[in-house]
Amino acid sequence: MNASPKQYPIGGIKPHGGELVNRVLTGEEREEALARAQTLKGLQLKSLMNLSDLELLAIGAFSPLTGFMVKEDYDRVVEEMRLHSGLVWSVPVTLAVTEEEATDIGEGQDITLWQDDTPLAIMAVSEKYRRDTAREAREVYRTEDRAHPGVARLYRHGDVLLGGDIWLLNWPQPREFPEFRHTPAQTRRMFARRGWRRIVGFQTRNPIHRAHEYIQKTALEITDGLFLHPLVGETKADDIPADVRMQSYQVILRDYYPAERVLLGVFPAAMRYAGPREAIFHALARKNYGCTHFIVGRDHAGVGNYYGTYDAQLIFDEFEPDEIGITPLFFDYTFYCRKCDSVVSAKTCPHGKEDWVYLSGTQVRQMLERGEMLPKEFTRPEVSKVLMEGIRNRRTQEAK
Repeated sequence: MNASPKQYPIGGIKPHGGELVNRVLTGEEREEALARAQTLKGLQLKSLMNLSDLELLAIGAFSPLTGFMVKEDYDRVVEEMRLHSGLVWSVPVTLAVTEEEATDIGEGQDITLWQDDTPLAIMAVSEKYRRDTAREAREVYRTEDRAHPGVARLYRHGDVLLGGDIWLLNWPQPREFPEFRHTPAQTRRMFARRGWRRIVGFQTRNPIHRAHEYIQKTALEITDGLFLHPLVGETKADDIPADVRMQSYQVILRDYYPAERVLLGVFPAAMRYAGPREAIFHALARKNYGCTHFIVGRDHAGVGNYYGTYDAQLIFDEFEPDEIGITPLFFDYTFYCRKCDSVVSAKTCPHGKEDWVYLSGTQVRQMLERGEMLPKEFTRPEVSKVLMEGIRNRRTQEAK
């Protein structure tokens, strides 16, 4: 783990690029745009990732982006992990359309983005261009294997992209967990009200186990507050459902964390499973929410065996610290050791793997599906109970 002696302003650091983007229309401006939206060429947004990206673009979580990427930004991001301006950005944020849809949409045209019968946004289409899907797969995901969920999605979406600014009219639905769906502007105000200067962000798509708890509390020792920010957008079908995970987060925060030192929010992004590149992407997004530090553990945003265990940490070495802005905190492999009688890391534990208590995601799912409590050395009993009941309820609903 590394830490910086910098002095930070109350409420967090400046957004990526210097200004927080806001593309959410309100009041009279929104009413006029809604009326205009009915007169424009329409495009249905069907991809869950596009719906998530639209919301995150609008609220400034993807600052400095003001819309879906144009070609000069897209090409440089794919090749160099930078926008055309030179600012660091690691994954494309694009809007793909079918050949048929592309035929009816021209450059310089304003269109309405729809979700079923709801106009979501107006988009000023400044460019229509083709991407090399195989190149994007190789560069961003480090594989062309369509068994990779991110690569599979890439090929499903097609090769024609629309680039241009967006203005949000209505929130994409469903808008789950509204009480935790804080925008970057809101989190910055919340951090400021708490007097926090150093804020550490934690990204997860999994329930919190003892190793996570150890990492988070270690990071809290050098910061003022923890922003627990689980991803609740599209994930793999076999991941623990977001509603079950949210229950588990609330249970563990209630019983094992100081309330005045933790803020729980949701990150409505889709998982891209881009491993190292997504670690940079997640860090920059949390910078926009106001975080000064960001935890990067083993195999961040990984899937299968496509990335090395610590590739998501090593990628930060490809940039100057000031280019990223947010300080990454790197943690080694952590687990419960029976001989140490505590949660430790591979750096601090002298004992062999036979004394380590660690379960893979597959093992966790199998135990929960059998109705078995997870070992207390792996996760808190309260969390285990929530997960077990959540899995049981889901199976009951599926059987109906």
